[in-house]
Amino acid sequence: MQTEDVIHLHRIDPARNMARFYRMSSTPSLFGDICLVREWGRIGRPGRIRIDLYEAVEEALAAREALSREKRQRGYRDVFGVG
Repeated sequence: MQTEDVIHLHRIDPARNMARFYRMSSTPSLFGDICLVREWGRIGRPGRIRIDLYEAVEEALAAREALSREKRQRGYRDVFGVG
């Protein structure tokens, strides 16, 4: 798993004044486990950050896929070309 593994999602609904982002990235920690870094909030504003630690790459990938599937079901869409 590399730091380029970033999932960036947006949910925009002008009728509800909604413009949200959700970003997930993964990176190894200093202690050998994998960090799944999640950031979310309103587009254009600093977001909240949460870091979850996993012992194995497979666990982190499974968690990331489950979270991204859940967000897409709630109306979030993939954004490409955003860092």
